[in-house]
Amino acid sequence: MINKTTAQQIVDTVKDVCGHDINFINEKGLILASTNPSRIGTFHEGGQKVISAGTTLEVFESDTLLGTQKGVNIPVYHKGSLAAVIGISGNPQEVRIYAHLAERITLLLIREQELNAASRTLAEKKNHLLQLLLSNDRELTARLSEELKAFHINPRTPKRIFLMEFKASSAPESISSLETDIYHFLETLPQCLYSYQYPHTFTVLFDSPDLKEIKDRLSSFVSSRKENLKVGIGSAEELPKLGSSLYTAKTALNTLRFSDHQIALFDELNLEILLADIDEVHRSSFLKKALQNLSPEDIQLLRTYFQENCSLLHTCQKLFLHKNTLQYKLNRIHRLCGLNPRNFHDSVILYLAVKLLDIPGEEPFDDTPLHNDTILL
Repeated sequence: MINKTTAQQIVDTVKDVCGHDINFINEKGLILASTNPSRIGTFHEGGQKVISAGTTLEVFESDTLLGTQKGVNIPVYHKGSLAAVIGISGNPQEVRIYAHLAERITLLLIREQELNAASRTLAEKKNHLLQLLLSNDRELTARLSEELKAFHINPRTPKRIFLMEFKASSAPESISSLETDIYHFLETLPQCLYSYQYPHTFTVLFDSPDLKEIKDRLSSFVSSRKENLKVGIGSAEELPKLGSSLYTAKTALNTLRFSDHQIALFDELNLEILLADIDEVHRSSFLKKALQNLSPEDIQLLRTYFQENCSLLHTCQKLFLHKNTLQYKLNRIHRLCGLNPRNFHDSVILYLAVKLLDIPGEEPFDDTPLHNDTILL
C-alpha cells in the first residue's frame, strides 16, 4: 500500500521533527524503511507482535525482542486493514506522540495515493510527467508528446534541467514559506515542468531557447535569498537524453559549494567540473601532498597571488607588501612544501589545492596536522 520510497520519506520527515530513529515495518514484520539504513530489510519482532495482536506495543527495555529497541510500535489501519507498523526508538512516554504523528502522515499519504490520475492537480500532473521524462525510456518519451503539448511545451525543441536547492537560515523566513514562494515563482516561468524532491530540491524542465529569460528571472528571484538558494542549470539536450541535462545540472549545483555565486550554468564551467566531482578521500590526499607544512597565512598569500594572475606587482599592491618581502614569502612556501609558486607546473598544483580548500570537507586532511597550530577553513 505504501512503497519503499514513500515510507522512507515518512521516517525521514518524522525524524526531522523529533530527532529519534524511526522504522516503517511492512505486513510481514520486515523493516521497509528506516532512519538507520543498516536495519532496512531486517526482521522486527516487536512489529510482528503488533501485527498479530493488532494493538500498540510499548517496549521499555532494548533487546527483549529480536530487532526491537526501547520505544513505541503502533499499527496503522486503513479501511479496516493493516497498512503498516510504525516503530520509533526512545522512552515510550516521550516518543508516543511522534508515533501518532507518523501514523497520521501515513494515513494522509495513503488517501492521497487513492486519488486517480484524473483528479490530480496541475502541479501533480507536471510532477508526474517530468518524472516519466527523466526515466530515459525513449519509447515512453515519444508517447508523451501529446501530454507535453497540453502544457504548451514543444517536444521537438532542446530542453534543459535546472535544480534549485534551498535550506533554512537564521532569517525569519520559514522553510514552508520559502517553499510556497518557490512554487509561486515556478508557476510564472514559461513552458516549464517541475517536481519537488524532499527535503530541499526542486527539479525544473524548460525550453533551452528560453535560457536567457529563465536565467534572468532566476537571478532576480534568488538575489534576495542569498543564504537560502542555489541553482545549477544543466546542458541543452533533446528529450530522449534529458537525463544528461539532469546530471550536468547536479554537477553545476555541486560547484556552488566552493563559490560565492548562487547560480551556475554548466555551459560556463571549466575547471569547476572536475573539482566538483572529487571525493573526500582523494581531496584530502591531494591537499596533504600539496600544502604540507603551510600555515593559513601562507595559503591566503597563495590565494591572493593566484587571484592577481601570479603578478608580483599586483599581489604586492593588494597585500601592501614590498616586492622583496613577497619574494621571500614565496621562496619560503617553496622550501616548506617543495612546490615553487613561480614555476608553472608547481603553481598549477598549488592553484588546484587552494581551489579545493574552498570545497567544504569533513576534516582538513586526517589526524596529522599540516603545520603546528594550523586550522584550514
